[in-house]
Amino acid sequence: MTTTPRGLPWRIVTIRERPDLTSLVAHWLWDAFWQPNGHPLEEVREIVGAATAEAGTPQCFVLFAGDVPCGTASFVSADLELRQDIGPWLAGVFVVPEARGQGCAARLIGAVEAAARAAGETALFLYTHDAQALYHKLGWQVLEETEDGRRPVTIMWRDLILDAP
Repeated sequence: MTTTPRGLPWRIVTIRERPDLTSLVAHWLWDAFWQPNGHPLEEVREIVGAATAEAGTPQCFVLFAGDVPCGTASFVSADLELRQDIGPWLAGVFVVPEARGQGCAARLIGAVEAAARAAGETALFLYTHDAQALYHKLGWQVLEETEDGRRPVTIMWRDLILDAP
């Protein structure tokens, strides 16, 4: 287990292990992604609360710095309405502002990649509006540029066989 810049240990748990985190994670995701698009908080809470697969999808991961939850990411079968033909997906990567710049997103993304490999998946997909550089730095490749509604999105993918650790 590595430590934070302040010497606290990092650890990742799942919502399956810690269902008490469902409301916190739902609030993070609703504030960051869902509320601006008009979705009710309860819808997000239901999705997060159902992300309890022991293996495969859906799983929701929460990163802790010591005893403080500081970020989340999920492994889901579908995440973008206009691309139901591909999957599974890395979704909902969020790190609280005070923990950004410390490798939190990379740890969460790595956890989802590991879960996908453990489930026998050979590729993983994501979409982003503005974090292409982060994902590219972590080994993700652009699949296509498109629009989700009227917003531009970049769909990216990761080869889980060639890029295995």
